[in-house]
Amino acid sequence: MDGRVAGAGARFVGQRVQRKEDRRLLTGHGTYIDDIVLPGMLHAAFLRSPIARGRILKIDAEEARALPGVVAVLTATEIDALGGFYSNPATDPPETPYPETGLLARGDVRFVGDPVALVLAESRALAEDGAALIDVDYAPEAPVVGIDAAKTMGPVHLDRDSNLVCTSVDVFGEDLEEVFATAAHVVEDELRNCRQTQLPMEPRGLVARREGAGELTINLACQSTHLAAMHIAHALGLPLHEVRVLAKDVGGGFGLKVTQLRDEIAVVAAALLLDRPVKWIEDRLENLTASSQGRDERMRVRLAFDADHRLLAADVVHDIDFGAYPQTISSSGFLVSLMFPGPYRLPRYRCVSSGWFTNTCGMGPYRGPWMMEMFGRETMMDVAARQMGVDPLQLRRKNMISKAELPFQMVTGAVLDDISPRETFELVADALDLEAFRVEQAEARQRGRYLGVGIATAIEPTTMSFGVWSSEVAHVRVEISGKITAMISTLSQGHGTATTMAQIVAERLGVPFEDVTIVEGDSSRTGFGSGAGGSRQAVAGGGAVMGAADRVKDKIRQIAAHAYNATPDTVRIENGNIFIEGDGSVRASMAEIAAMAYITPDRLPPGMEMGLESQHRYRPPEMVFANATHACICEVDIETGIVSILRWIAGGDSGVLINPAIVEGQVAGGVVQGIAGVLFEQLPYDENGQPLAATLKDYLVPTALDVPVIEFRHMCTPSTNPGGFKGVGEGGAMIAPPALVNAIADALSPFGRRWLDMPLTPDRIVCGLIDDQPPEAPRVSGNV
Repeated sequence: MDGRVAGAGARFVGQRVQRKEDRRLLTGHGTYIDDIVLPGMLHAAFLRSPIARGRILKIDAEEARALPGVVAVLTATEIDALGGFYSNPATDPPETPYPETGLLARGDVRFVGDPVALVLAESRALAEDGAALIDVDYAPEAPVVGIDAAKTMGPVHLDRDSNLVCTSVDVFGEDLEEVFATAAHVVEDELRNCRQTQLPMEPRGLVARREGAGELTINLACQSTHLAAMHIAHALGLPLHEVRVLAKDVGGGFGLKVTQLRDEIAVVAAALLLDRPVKWIEDRLENLTASSQGRDERMRVRLAFDADHRLLAADVVHDIDFGAYPQTISSSGFLVSLMFPGPYRLPRYRCVSSGWFTNTCGMGPYRGPWMMEMFGRETMMDVAARQMGVDPLQLRRKNMISKAELPFQMVTGAVLDDISPRETFELVADALDLEAFRVEQAEARQRGRYLGVGIATAIEPTTMSFGVWSSEVAHVRVEISGKITAMISTLSQGHGTATTMAQIVAERLGVPFEDVTIVEGDSSRTGFGSGAGGSRQAVAGGGAVMGAADRVKDKIRQIAAHAYNATPDTVRIENGNIFIEGDGSVRASMAEIAAMAYITPDRLPPGMEMGLESQHRYRPPEMVFANATHACICEVDIETGIVSILRWIAGGDSGVLINPAIVEGQVAGGVVQGIAGVLFEQLPYDENGQPLAATLKDYLVPTALDVPVIEFRHMCTPSTNPGGFKGVGEGGAMIAPPALVNAIADALSPFGRRWLDMPLTPDRIVCGLIDDQPPEAPRVSGNV
């Protein structure tokens, strides 16, 4: 397949084409889950546990059942009669240590928000009124809150021996302890990231009903209609061909909607039990306390350097709080361990990663769920630079790989190629002009203003290809009208696949961009694929689209050549019209060629199959690497603790950019989420397991006033995949936190404090600066 690189003359790929979906969405014509209304539809509301841990002694729902408009109240007894259970074959292999549990709480509750009962009524208000009338008698027990408690207290799940979910010990290189004992410089400290949530604009929701001869149809806010159908069929014991999942528009996912949680499947079960359509829309309280959370991790890092400040070894201990019912278990720790060396030459490395059950809301993937490897490595590189008295940019330069060293095998075994770490770093460094900033910084400090600069650089594994995520498929068809329809297993969460995939199709077929329609989000119409997740759609979806479009183009050329007495290599397609090179008398439209293929088969080449369509399934490499460097300049007001971001430079190498505007939108959105994780967002729990940020008054998110103007710097090292594409969706969210934390630490460096525990909210900064509450200093040693 040709077309690895789209050059400057490309008609659509590489252009800032206006998104196809924008007019529809901006004029209020989108179709989200709450827009769906069906005859006879019931509304669902949950009664959720108000305590983090305890036994259920009695549930009295008679008053709720008697409320006019309430059709049913379901508990675990009724739901279990359907035979449902919580298990996901897509994300949980058989050996996954997932706790035994029902779709609703059976006998005990394990976090605040655990679903206990499900009320079905004629309206959402009546369903909530019914839930308020249910009387539950609990016997509270002491909850397990936090990683330290998980290590010492009894198990959250009584079918397990301990709270340890999983652990791995990865050792690369020999004589690690000897290297640390003899190194010229050893830097060690512990970082803590606070718990956050994905917070999509559209929370979870679904409408489920039986249709026709028994097909279960579910409109679902999800990230893959195929994985959702497989999960629901498996959990409810249904034949997969009887489950159809639809997702028209999805108002953001960020990992929350990769898989379905217990309460979502319970709503589907209710629709089956009552044989009526059921709608459930998660409210913001449920979204903040009972859906899925992430980032609750800590990491202890030791780095060893020689006298010339070259990295000798790294030692990492990584702990994850998985909560009570995690969405996924194994991927975060694996990727943290694999990618911790990042873009640096690191000859020796050890990582011990462990996950723990606690009586809190379950952990799920949140945009770049392995973010801790970037956060831990890049903040500790700055800590090391300050302690060794070297510039943080020079320390990185000395240890960073460049294009000339590719392919480069990381100490963990991953082979890096088609990237530009050092070159992208220098692109950002030139734009930053550190020397000029240091002059400005010194002058500002004389006036009592504290400016700081931070930089972070990273390698991102995109389009991870394994299991159900191994491939994507596209079916490209020229309609009888000459217009193009492409049915694709990708699924937009608002990030523009209806546009980018259309750009690729239009580019490959030589037709107008407006003539291409992308169809996604229907498990019964599109071939099996994993949809959105892991920054995969440009590479895997784009590869599938290119393959299918190229086959259709080849057939168009053969038909035209036969019809007009030419050879296929002389057939040209431009703007939807077909020409023969050297013969100005021939000009055919795409509709005329389609008519030959569908209506007048005698005009086709002998033996050619009728029709003008093709399907292609593309399997990408195991990982496609991208790289980025971000730099941030901020000012910290030491009186108020407020951090103002003055400048943000985002440099990245995402290969060939299908649509630079969409790529920049992806990066910008990730940067804002990263900023939020450092300065604003936090989901703390008290010692009783009660969530302390249950509304948006307490769970703070950035506003437009908090978002900097982002300066984009693009490198382009094409990948070896069709089109030269790479993924881009998650990098900004992972690299932004260390860049901002490093800038804050640089601004406050005259005060000699550590800033490694998130979030760095104004109150914590002020408390960290006053003499009677100094943060703990980092532990640094030098061997003589």
